[in-house]
Amino acid sequence: MSTNDASSTESEVGSDDAATAELHKNAGQDVIAVDPDDNEEGLVNRLDAHTGDGIRHRAFTCLVFDEEGRLLLGQRAPSKRLWDTCWDGTVASHPVEGQSQEEATRQRLEEELGITPDQYDDVELTDRFEYKRYYMNDGVEWEVCAVLKVTLEDTTLDPDEEEIAGLLWVDYEHLHDHPKWYRQLRLCPWFEIAMRRDFE
Repeated sequence: MSTNDASSTESEVGSDDAATAELHKNAGQDVIAVDPDDNEEGLVNRLDAHTGDGIRHRAFTCLVFDEEGRLLLGQRAPSKRLWDTCWDGTVASHPVEGQSQEEATRQRLEEELGITPDQYDDVELTDRFEYKRYYMNDGVEWEVCAVLKVTLEDTTLDPDEEEIAGLLWVDYEHLHDHPKWYRQLRLCPWFEIAMRRDFE
């Protein structure tokens, strides 16, 4: 996920969180608070949204496929504060104010994986769901998460190591039918939900 200048982070998140903000510069960003139907309720600080009991906010995950139906799993970098080194399918982030889910997806695909719009035909919005999960004692995700899909005609990748620790192409139907066999990968909870709902 993209980062911002954290020079004003301490005033935004409070002095108690200054050390965390220095380690995670994007803690100075805002996310879009939403109701259960994904209607906007204003902007909230990103760190506030992911600590304590959390604040419900807008997010997305994008599933990247190749033309053979394989899904690209992306391992979250060790520097991620939540679900670090877990495997996602494929990128996940938060739209900024005034940005559509499709626009945010195109941006993150290019920033995290070097995937440009000329490598796929379209970004397809397929689903949206609300979930809430705590991550040990480090924080919480409480999101209304949109699910988008992209099929790559050109699978050339240029991953950003600050975002993506590893990449793995898997047969999607095999993963969907046998999720327990992939448990050692430690899949992100939002991806597991998206995958379960995909065939409903």
